[in-house]
Amino acid sequence: MSKIRHQNIPSHDQVIAVTRQWLERAVIGLNLCPFAKGVHVKGQVRYVVSDARDEESLLLDMDRELHALQAAAPEEVDTTLLIHPGVLDAFEDFTCFLGLVDVLLKTKRLRGVLQVASFHPDYAFVDTDHDDVTNYTNRSPFPILHLLREASIDRAVAAIPDAAAIYERNMQTLRELGHDGWRELGVGAPARGKA
Repeated sequence: MSKIRHQNIPSHDQVIAVTRQWLERAVIGLNLCPFAKGVHVKGQVRYVVSDARDEESLLLDMDRELHALQAAAPEEVDTTLLIHPGVLDAFEDFTCFLGLVDVLLKTKRLRGVLQVASFHPDYAFVDTDHDDVTNYTNRSPFPILHLLREASIDRAVAAIPDAAAIYERNMQTLRELGHDGWRELGVGAPARGKA
């Protein structure tokens, strides 16, 4: 079970504002995801803050949001950011939870329809040091489960000729930016306990 290390969680408005700033400055600003700008500009990104304090509650929120995304018209809601600042603070717990997300997708028969990408303040790729700057391609101010439509991904990848090269380009972008450049973006979470 993941334990909450911080008792004071920022307000929903603050969590969304910080997350939106990260999306605009880092994800879109550094072009880490060339597909993000279009849905952001069109207002098709749904921001949901979970009040979950344990994995079971978060899984229920996840189930609800998967259903909501599937039911929504893509031109209105193309993708959902499920932000959960009160649970899975430890990256190890977060990665374990992703196994449950996969089971949920399989159980609900959503594989091939929806997928979930993951972002975390302590994200670290396998075989990298925690402080490796390339980890910041998947670091976010709060833990986030990003719900995506497979059909939208397929269309976006087809529209970008070098989609397979995005990962390597992102690594190079972060190496060039460095830790100081990342800090200058100002996309970290507010200090907890000061909300």
